[in-house]
Amino acid sequence: MAARRSTVRRNGTHRVLVCAVCVALTLAAGLGYAVADVADAAPGLLTLQSVETRRYTDPASSRTAGIVSGATTGAADVDKAKVDALIATLGQAQGVGTDFSVVVADVNGKVIAEHEAGTVREPASTTKTLTAFAAASTLEMSSTLDTDVHLTHTGGDGVPTIVLKGHGDMLLSAGRNDPTHINGRAGLATLADRTAEALRDKGITAVALAADDTMFGDDREPANIAENNNENRYYTPISTMAVDGGRDWTGLEAQDRDSFTEYPMLSQHTAADAANTFKTLLTERGIGVTDSDDVSGQKTSNRIARVSSAPLNEVMAFMMRHSDNTLAELFGRLTALKLGTGNSIKGDTEAVEQVLAKHGVSTEGLTLTSCSGLAPGTGLTVTTLVGVQERLADPDGGAAAALEGLSVPGLVGTARSRVADDSTRGLIRVKTGSLDHVRSLAGNVSLEKGGVLTFAVIVNSTTDIWAVNTAVDQFVAALAKL
Repeated sequence: MAARRSTVRRNGTHRVLVCAVCVALTLAAGLGYAVADVADAAPGLLTLQSVETRRYTDPASSRTAGIVSGATTGAADVDKAKVDALIATLGQAQGVGTDFSVVVADVNGKVIAEHEAGTVREPASTTKTLTAFAAASTLEMSSTLDTDVHLTHTGGDGVPTIVLKGHGDMLLSAGRNDPTHINGRAGLATLADRTAEALRDKGITAVALAADDTMFGDDREPANIAENNNENRYYTPISTMAVDGGRDWTGLEAQDRDSFTEYPMLSQHTAADAANTFKTLLTERGIGVTDSDDVSGQKTSNRIARVSSAPLNEVMAFMMRHSDNTLAELFGRLTALKLGTGNSIKGDTEAVEQVLAKHGVSTEGLTLTSCSGLAPGTGLTVTTLVGVQERLADPDGGAAAALEGLSVPGLVGTARSRVADDSTRGLIRVKTGSLDHVRSLAGNVSLEKGGVLTFAVIVNSTTDIWAVNTAVDQFVAALAKL
């Protein structure tokens, strides 16, 4: 035994010496390479030579598209007479007429100039800025919308039942999870993979599938929204799950799922579509599937699979940049459920108004018939719109997700093709609004000389919408040069 202990000690000592020598050699080699790198004798990041800093010949190409948060140096010094002149020019432009309102303010809420700022007008999709602010101020924007599968009934002689449960992810894909996109971050194919694996682990090869789409109740469509929903291209009722928002791309050119510009027709039964897609995917994975309507028995303990959407802040950016009406209504509903104002369209609009009032945004004259601005009957003043912009521009305001979703003219979103002056590219963030006789725009402008302005414009009763677009774009571009 003594000899054996001696052998063990010698072997242990030998291993320690070997390890020590290896560490020393590694350090020496690393130090040697670092010296060679510094001397430019070996490739690497280190050098003693001067390094040329990359310069951009086009200053606009190096600008950060966004608002300059914080101090508003220079904004308060903007000449009111110059802003008044710009508003007068806008009022004389083709198609604008007399039914329009404008307000320009600094980011602290000081109004510099206005025209009929207290008149109630129809705002179209600039309404979404109200909803986005309310949701971003209320919800946990880093959270996700999950789609779950529960194995609810396994006993007795019947076929086991699984329940597909949605929580509002209307940007599911039929494929696998895609971490590079917002639309399709969660995929039904991945959910089917996980479900099939969990079922096989339990020795189950056949199930009855039920879909639970009950989370949002029965009231999911604002009254009379069909008037502005030609061919169902602009709205489908909110649901707990949908594939690509219910878009039917048949016959249309394939586009990037996050930055498409077409308006395909939308399915009006999106949750059923998602469930049918999931059923097909399970069948392809060797699981026999029949239909069931029994959604009872769901518990955390019997959840067998889950996929998660992009974080809510990313979903909100997608909603704003595409001016997605359904997702706007969805954010209204999530806010209403959080605040307890009701699982209904009325509860949604009440929740938005409640948050606006809480944060000191003027709601005088405000009537919301939807959270998207698509349903007829909504009315508000540009004072309300610019009040929201003031809160969005506040770096401590807690609604950064809503600000991030604003479109940047010439670069991203619904204003990507609306550049009145290339020299202002990247200085402006906006939310557009468009209905048959309505054009509106609200946002913020980073001034070329420094500082930030907020603004809102609504034109109603126009007979030349394209001329109005041009006039409003020129007005906003001119603000940047003040």
